[in-house]
Amino acid sequence: MNKLVYSTDPDWQAKQADASASTDSPFPDDGVVRLRRETKGRKGAGVICVYGVPTDQVGPLAKQLKKQLGTGGAVKKGVIEIQGDRLEQVSTLLAKAGLKVKKVGG
Repeated sequence: MNKLVYSTDPDWQAKQADASASTDSPFPDDGVVRLRRETKGRKGAGVICVYGVPTDQVGPLAKQLKKQLGTGGAVKKGVIEIQGDRLEQVSTLLAKAGLKVKKVGG
């Protein structure tokens, strides 16, 4: 990452934002939706993170999953987070929606 301290270029912030706008996801963008259970930074509470959903489908898919599961969640940086340990339920719902699903992590 470029740690620019000072620049005389008037557009340096826009250039820096474009450089950091690349995907920070640890997973490749290959059309496979990946599910992972995470607890880090959540005081032990587990969430199911859904990576690899096309950007135009993230919001509607998150809303649909939360409604069908009757649970909360959020969308952060293009990653859908579903509260609770519902890995199997999320996997079946995504498969029914026609997405190729892969479970990753321990």
